[in-house]
Amino acid sequence: PFNSEILEWANKTQEILSSAKLPSGVKFYNIYGTNLQTPHSICYGNADKPVSDLHELRYLQPRFVCVDGDGTVPVESAKADGFIAEERVGIPGEHRGILCEPHLFRILKHWLRAGDPDPFYNPVNDYVILPTAFEIESHTEKGIVVTSLKEEWEIISNDQDGQSNTGDKMSLSSISVSQEGANKSHSEAHATVFVHPGSDGKQHIELNALSVSVDAS
Repeated sequence: PFNSEILEWANKTQEILSSAKLPSGVKFYNIYGTNLQTPHSICYGNADKPVSDLHELRYLQPRFVCVDGDGTVPVESAKADGFIAEERVGIPGEHRGILCEPHLFRILKHWLRAGDPDPFYNPVNDYVILPTAFEIESHTEKGIVVTSLKEEWEIISNDQDGQSNTGDKMSLSSISVSQEGANKSHSEAHATVFVHPGSDGKQHIELNALSVSVDAS
């Protein structure tokens, strides 16, 4: 049968946890699992047949409402500690299996400053971006403004086997936009991104952009 005493103990525990504070000088970090359907709430009965007696729950089939999480703890619950965290990072993985993720240990080494520190490492997305080049030029003549931009980065990211997860082919993506403004003014922009073949865990990214604006006034 439903044990109301256990429910009362659970409510008291929740009150204690919700009012808990970290000691001064203690830093709090939060890592949680993501990308798995996780039960968030359970519904018994419905609008036509609501549950009027808690003892009826033993004989009813529940309906689960799922959200993102690690299969056991929802993301919003894992982040609802009430503490001011130094950082919070979500890792795709299962509730206990996440403890074996290389991503997790890479983040812990970064936070604990274990081994050789990497000042460019970002634990939120688990890769390093090194700016390698940046050039921008602008030219104006007879109401026409032409601006060109070239930027390059080097992204360092390893997969679980410690090998580069990049392919051996260069990929290309581009986008163009245009806009008509007041007084017959016109603007156009075109951007192209080159992703070069990676090696030794390094991926080279190149961005080329060109903007042209015409002011008819």
